Amino acid sequence: MRIYPTSVPKGDELTRRGYSEIVYKDDAPDLVPTPSMRERDPSLPVYVAPGPENPLGVRAMHLTWQYYRIHGTGDTRKIGRKSSSGCIGLYNEDIIEVFDRTPIGTQVKLI
Repeated sequence: MRIYPTSVPKGDELTRRGYSEIVYKDDAPDLVPTPSMRERDPSLPVYVAPGPENPLGVRAMHLTWQYYRIHGTGDTRKIGRKSSSGCIGLYNEDIIEVFDRTPIGTQVKLI
């Protein structure tokens, strides 16, 4: 077992708890902000291409819950804080390790 520091959702209304699973692994994630993210912050871009400016970092694993991801981040200030819109963020070097050893279908429990 390994423990990784993460970011967590900003509030309880954004927090999902329970079981999900990895359904897709993206080694160059792009970002399309969700409708609720754009409602909370209309200044968000409609699309962010993969690369250093992408808030999803260098890897992302999609969960069965729509819009929820376990992903990296280049903004290390977010780790250890309530800073996400629902996703679980890890340091880029940690998401690479988790991504490489986690197969599609892996069960995820968020508590």
